[in-house]
Amino acid sequence: MPFRPLTARPARMICAMLLGAAVAFAGLTGTAGADALKPYKDRLFRYKKVTETLYDGDFLVVEYSKQRDLRDRDEVDEHKVFGNYVSYKPKRGRGSAELKVGGRTVEYMGTGKWKGGARAIVLYVHGQGGNRFQGMNDVSFGGNFNRVQNLMVRNGGAYLTVDINNFDGRGTADVAALLRYQKQLSPRAKIVVACGSMGGIICWNLLKNGKYAGLLNGVLLLGSPKDPGFLSSGALSRNVPIYMGQGTLDRVYDWEDQANFFKQIKSAAPNYPIKFTLFDTGTHGTPIRMTDWRLVLNWMLR
Repeated sequence: MPFRPLTARPARMICAMLLGAAVAFAGLTGTAGADALKPYKDRLFRYKKVTETLYDGDFLVVEYSKQRDLRDRDEVDEHKVFGNYVSYKPKRGRGSAELKVGGRTVEYMGTGKWKGGARAIVLYVHGQGGNRFQGMNDVSFGGNFNRVQNLMVRNGGAYLTVDINNFDGRGTADVAALLRYQKQLSPRAKIVVACGSMGGIICWNLLKNGKYAGLLNGVLLLGSPKDPGFLSSGALSRNVPIYMGQGTLDRVYDWEDQANFFKQIKSAAPNYPIKFTLFDTGTHGTPIRMTDWRLVLNWMLR
C-alpha cells in the first residue's frame, strides 16, 4: 500500500488514532518493568498529534509543525533550544576517552555510568560530516540529545557518542569494539545503538553481523538509508528491535524508499519487532529533533 503525507483529520478520528498509538506503545509507558525509564519532560517531548496509525500501531504518522516544533521551541532556530527543555545534570559525569582498535584510535565521549555499572547503554553514531560532539550537544536539535542523556543518567544508565571516520567495515568494527568494551564494564547492561543519517550504514552492518548483533537490544535509524542486504543476511531471525524515523520532506533519503523497506521487512517477517515513525512535513534532521526517546527506548529495553 502507498504511504502518503496526510491532511488534517476530524477531531474524533485524531483522538481514536492517538488512542491506538497509546495502546501500541502501552508496553513503553505503562509497564513498570525493571528496565523502564522513568518520565523526564514527557509533556514537552511527546508527540503532539499522531494523524495516522498503520500495521497495528507499528507505523505512525506524526504531525511536524515548523512553527510549534522549531520556532516556538528554539531560542535561536536550529542552534539553541529554550532553557526549559534542558537540564545540565549529565554534564557532571561527562568525559572523553580513547580506545585502540586494529591500530586505530577510536575517540568517544560518555556520561552517566559509562565507566561501569550501567543498567542500559545508548550509543549515538553520527552521520557524514558529524563528530562525537554532535550527540552531546545539549541545546541543538530542540534539546533532544539532552533529553536522552538525562533519561540514561537518571535511570542508572550510560550514554555515549563516538567519532566515525569510515562508514564501512572499519567503522563498524570500531563501533563493535566500543560496544564490547562497554559490555565488559557493564556486563548486565542492555545496549541500544542510535544512528543518524549516513551513520545508519553502521547500524545496518551491526544488525547483519551475527556476532555484532548479539551485543544489541535495539537500533534506531534516524533519517538513515535502507539496506536491502539486511533481508538476506539472516538478521530477520535475530529479532533485534528496529526503529526507523523519517521526514516526508527529507531530500537526502527519500521517505517512501524507507517506508517501503519497512513494508518489505513486515512482509518477509510479519512479527519482526520494527516500528516506523513518519514526521509529516519534517526534513532530514527532524527524526533526531522529534523522536520520543523514552517511548522508543522503553519498547526496546523492556
